[in-house]
Amino acid sequence: MSEFKLNKKQHEFLTSKSINTGFVAGLGSGKSYIATLKTIIKKLENPTLTVAYYLPTFPLVRDIAFAKFPEMLSDMNLEYKLNKSDKEIVIKDYGKIIFRSMDNPETIVGYEVFYSVIDECDILKADKMEVAYNKIMARNRQKHPDSIRNQLDVVGTPEGFKWFYKRFVKDINHKTDTLVRASTYDNKHLPAQYISNLEQQYPPNLIKAYLSGEFINLNSETIYSYFDRLIHHKPIEVVGHEVIHAGQDFNYNGCITTLFVIRDNMPMQFGEFISKDTYGVVENLQRFKSHTVVIYPDASGNAHKTNATKTDIEILRRAGFSISVNSKNPRVQDRINSVNALLSHNRFYIDTNKCPRTCEALEQQSYDDKGEPEKYAGAATIDDYTDSIGYFLFYKFPLINRSLSSQDFIV
Repeated sequence: MSEFKLNKKQHEFLTSKSINTGFVAGLGSGKSYIATLKTIIKKLENPTLTVAYYLPTFPLVRDIAFAKFPEMLSDMNLEYKLNKSDKEIVIKDYGKIIFRSMDNPETIVGYEVFYSVIDECDILKADKMEVAYNKIMARNRQKHPDSIRNQLDVVGTPEGFKWFYKRFVKDINHKTDTLVRASTYDNKHLPAQYISNLEQQYPPNLIKAYLSGEFINLNSETIYSYFDRLIHHKPIEVVGHEVIHAGQDFNYNGCITTLFVIRDNMPMQFGEFISKDTYGVVENLQRFKSHTVVIYPDASGNAHKTNATKTDIEILRRAGFSISVNSKNPRVQDRINSVNALLSHNRFYIDTNKCPRTCEALEQQSYDDKGEPEKYAGAATIDDYTDSIGYFLFYKFPLINRSLSSQDFIV
């Protein structure tokens, strides 16, 4: 396969004969590219057998598999037909590759395959990933006519000491398993400034994980350990007709609104308040009626209703506010990473005198014994404040998109 110009780590993964091979790698290191290539090669070598490609959710199947497989097959001058409804791609004269998501492991039934690869394994929670892996392993039993062993491979970016670490480091079986470690720095053909942009945005712990591909502890004693009242304090007064940006968390008897301006492309938090309900949020925001107010709410507000007829977001929109919200909330860890990235690079300032509860929340919220952000009972609690700022900060200042087109992975 000389035409694919693989680097040493990718070639090691591609040619591994182990029953289970893990490929742990940084962002942009070519893990999805090599997983796609290996899956196609397994299919071409075994036209009478079926192979499978797994991702955590169907949106990722759509965004990654439905894009990368046709692109690579076209580059190989192979005819194919992508059937999105059946989640499979049929290669002329070679048979089909099936795509499955793992967010509902109970649906991984009713078929057999010869080879499987799991991509982005640590996005799922560890317990759900364990169930999905066992289901996938049970499907991976189609018999090869020459009795060649079935293989089940896994690729992903390290997300702390989660499922990937446990399976391929802590509990690795050296007789059957191999772990290949790669980093973003191995890819010499990434877009210009990709690595330097990541280094400028990401906090130090994420650089080790997401660029060097190292398993490290992403959970500190407190979640927002980069926050320092002295370093991140700045007196902030709203001037002129500045746009007001509001993070919004919905809770009955405890709707939390956090208030920001953006200066020099940096968020500056100048206020916070509690409202009984969404109508109270509208009333409290009237003090800024001379300003444009943009609200960044919890996406679940599209479904939650303060009264019988209007959702929370509908109430805010009908009150004349601009709404910036995605169809669903980001992963909690992605939201945390965005906040910490800003804090670690001193690009997020807070008027600590005007935002005492936000400061307490940043200082006090920890991870629970399962490695999840601690949740608190009641309304207007610590996690409500961190959620509120997180909705705004992730929407306006997300980390660099973790997905690249497949040509960006060729090395």
